[in-house]
Amino acid sequence: MQDFSRSLPMMLYRTLDAVMPRFRGIFKDFGLTEQQWRVLRVLWQYDRLPFRELAGLTLIPAPSLVGVVDRLARDGLVERHRSATDRRNVNVRATAKGRALEAQVMPLVDSAYADLRKAVGAKTWRAVLAGLEQISTVDDRAGKRNSNSKKRTEDKT
Repeated sequence: MQDFSRSLPMMLYRTLDAVMPRFRGIFKDFGLTEQQWRVLRVLWQYDRLPFRELAGLTLIPAPSLVGVVDRLARDGLVERHRSATDRRNVNVRATAKGRALEAQVMPLVDSAYADLRKAVGAKTWRAVLAGLEQISTVDDRAGKRNSNSKKRTEDKT
């Protein structure tokens, strides 16, 4: 049996406990929660997103995301727009105030990342990111393999 302290979930929790305080401090200085940060960070990258896609990219369940977006909108950092083609779809985008926040926050976040990369070395940093990416897509790849083998089986019948 694997040592509990070396299990992947425990190592990931310890890593989060080691990494997140430096980021939480930055977010707190700007009055942001981690979830608010994730929403803004994605919107800075993609400009405007449908609500459902925003939920997927931020890994925040849609019911929870409603409250996060409500608070960001209340603070003037994001705004919602109903789709002109399908009124069921709501798009979210950062406001000018939300975009201005990017220039203040990102240098601090980039500095925190640089400190982490320096602490573990560039090679280890790249290897960790590549490994985590592989692990995070195991189910996707397994699903693809399973659907491909199922398709092959169906093709034979």
